[in-house]
Amino acid sequence: MKTIFLLFVFSFISCAQEPVNILTHKPFDLEPFYDSAHHWYDINDEDRVIDPLPDQERYNRNEIKKIADNIILFQKDNGGWAKNYDMSAILSEEQKQAVIDSKDETNTTFDNGATHSQVQYLADVYTKTGIEKYKDACIKGIEFILEAQYGNGGFPQFYPDESGYRKYITFNDGAMIGVMLVLYRITMNTPEYSFVNDQLRDKVKMAFNKGIDCILKCQIVENGVKTAWCQQHDNVDLHPQNARTFEPAAICNGESTGIVYLLMQLDNPSEDIINSIQSAIKWFEESKIYGIRVEWVDSSHADYKYHSTDRDRIVVKDPDAPPIWTRFYELGTHKPLFCRRDGKIVYTLAEVERERRTGYGWYIDWPEAVLKIYPAWQKKWAPGNNVLEN
Repeated sequence: MKTIFLLFVFSFISCAQEPVNILTHKPFDLEPFYDSAHHWYDINDEDRVIDPLPDQERYNRNEIKKIADNIILFQKDNGGWAKNYDMSAILSEEQKQAVIDSKDETNTTFDNGATHSQVQYLADVYTKTGIEKYKDACIKGIEFILEAQYGNGGFPQFYPDESGYRKYITFNDGAMIGVMLVLYRITMNTPEYSFVNDQLRDKVKMAFNKGIDCILKCQIVENGVKTAWCQQHDNVDLHPQNARTFEPAAICNGESTGIVYLLMQLDNPSEDIINSIQSAIKWFEESKIYGIRVEWVDSSHADYKYHSTDRDRIVVKDPDAPPIWTRFYELGTHKPLFCRRDGKIVYTLAEVERERRTGYGWYIDWPEAVLKIYPAWQKKWAPGNNVLEN
């Protein structure tokens, strides 16, 4: 699934030839909550405290105060949010009470758009309404973000839960980049964050700069050559790390696209930032796959633990197909990589069991977005060094 950050990029990319201003956004947009809402309605999750009702109604997107009140209701005592709930759901009294009773839980996360999306929405609603409770909840969320950041600048998938891969610095599903986008908006003093005082803004600026430094240090280097990034990196030594059993440590083009797009937004980039972008762009170009396309085909109905499907996904040879990329490339060999749910690494989509073929995005076209806007960026910040022509 495309991350919310990339959905923002791709919504404009078809008509843009240079980076769209990342500070621009649609206030009160519910799209950033899509991943969590989708998981609440469509994917089984034994960890959530409430399940959707069969006839669960939802607030209209124009009912911004009611949605913001929901967001405050779901905010945990530590200032963050759990994932996989619909912020626009009209909750029953029983559902509301269950959410209230779980406020002391510490399953707060940046995964699936959680926390950074709520902070952004609350900032927009406070700017529109001037109602103090929305500002207070937003600031509490910002302070949670600052507390969750590692000393090296990275952000974990979950905080304060450090079990398993939850502690790793996480680019998967736009987790760290989503946080960095909120910090960037505060740093740049966009109108919806004008209420942030100078003391807090200075802390945010420091956190953002540390985050950029961490991103640069996480970039995978092999044989002295920078490539791109992994979905998750070790929280101590920053090396690529495994996540879920079907997400091995690898060069991950999807997450790397969002990282590069953020870096391309920065004015007066340092030499380190320019070199990082140039290296990643060259990697995207060199890792293109030609001559195939991926199709959905009708198939027998199948029920799995996390989803049901009436389709399957296959790879078809097509010499006229546009270039695509796999989500994973093997470290060292750079071979396109796939993985079964049991952790077995394979090298074709057909070898992945149907449950994972239909439940995960193995092929992507995301890098095309930054390749398209690269020429304008290159002329501005790296004139005379077009890596696509070298």
